[in-house]
Amino acid sequence: MLLGTDVAIGIVTALVVLAQATLLARVVARSFYGASLGDVSADLVLLALAFGLRAVLVWGFEIAGRLGAIGVLSQLRLELVERRLREEPAALDGAESGEIATAAVHGLTPLEAYFARFLPQLVLAVVVPLAVIAWVAPLDLTAALVMVLTLPLVPLFMALIGRYTEQRTRARWRALAVLSTHFLDIVRGLPTLRAYNRGRAQAASIAEASERYRQTTMKTLRVAFLSGAVLELAATLGIALVAVTVGVQLVDGDIGLQTGMTVLVLAPELYLPLRNLAAQYHASADGVAVAERLLELLEAPRPSAPPRLVAPVTAGDGSIRLENVSFTYPGRTGLVLQGVDLEVRAGEMLALVGPSGSGKSTLASLLLGLAVPVDGRVTVDGSALADSGLPAWRRQVAWVPQRATLFTGTVAENIRLGEPEAGDDRVRTAAQLVWRSPTLGGRDPAHRARAGVPARRATPCPR
Repeated sequence: MLLGTDVAIGIVTALVVLAQATLLARVVARSFYGASLGDVSADLVLLALAFGLRAVLVWGFEIAGRLGAIGVLSQLRLELVERRLREEPAALDGAESGEIATAAVHGLTPLEAYFARFLPQLVLAVVVPLAVIAWVAPLDLTAALVMVLTLPLVPLFMALIGRYTEQRTRARWRALAVLSTHFLDIVRGLPTLRAYNRGRAQAASIAEASERYRQTTMKTLRVAFLSGAVLELAATLGIALVAVTVGVQLVDGDIGLQTGMTVLVLAPELYLPLRNLAAQYHASADGVAVAERLLELLEAPRPSAPPRLVAPVTAGDGSIRLENVSFTYPGRTGLVLQGVDLEVRAGEMLALVGPSGSGKSTLASLLLGLAVPVDGRVTVDGSALADSGLPAWRRQVAWVPQRATLFTGTVAENIRLGEPEAGDDRVRTAAQLVWRSPTLGGRDPAHRARAGVPARRATPCPR
């Protein structure tokens, strides 16, 4: 809808440009032939109204583009969260969380320039030149032919330079993604690095990634500045050729002063939208490069077909079974799990023991529904987990990951992650259960004694 509004505003803007040039040429020509201020007062009023209307149209054009960009970016972020956090939180395709966060936050910001400025400017770049040539052709066919011949030079140079700019922008985005992912990995592993006294050694790798990003950024800016100069030169030469053509015809008396002035005033307006389009292209090139990666993340094939509409599974008195389950990660060769048969009966406590990489975390992901087996199936009380509503199943499962995370917010908000609609009483009860639980390090001595947990002697914390 907003893009349609931009198209309508672009058409009206083109008509106002034509009226503005015609009125200005009329005022200058009549004044040159001796008309008084009173004679041209009506034209001056109309010219002032044309200037004011054009300013309002430019403002409305910008606002409509920005509103459309905000809506598109919000929708993209929501789809990214829905796909990568709700439907596929385990990121089995190898997409790094740092890259996803960079694409959703920093990457989508330049994309606003693409929707708010580049696409609307593309409308003007199509409508205004066509309107100018159509208006000039009946007045001066020779000048119109010069415009038609010189106008394609600007988009031709823009396409040639834009192809190279696109390559440099993609390289810049890859360098930023590597820097973000590497920095996030170091922050996550900082306790381990400090434990082995390797924290300072990572500064060199961060500096190397930062330098690579700086170099790619400077190369992109260099191309943008050079392309701006080339496009300005092409537009200036086109305007000069039109001016020379009009000047020769004025000297020979083939056209009148008002006609010549109209063509001269419209000549810069012919190339202006294309010059602005080139500038907006460079401003939005980062966003276009990020959008390609973002669409890859959103359109990546899902690990399985959408679940059928059947009754959700429930953790009743039956058992959880893995029947001939095999699994492999996308993009990797070999199976992580192959032909696994397992049954966990109600009330049973089970420990999975094995070396790193043997598939313990993968098996937990299968039980949570974060991963789908490539062969076999997981059942709960005889119902296939893949055919049920996974959100309902996950609300019945408690999972403590290897690296617990407290999200930004209050303690109550962190407790409500499993049940966002929980009231204050349920949150308080859950907190008390955790506080008193001996397996989670509770501090209630009476509860610990009843549970048979040895009492611990408190030791002062060193300053």
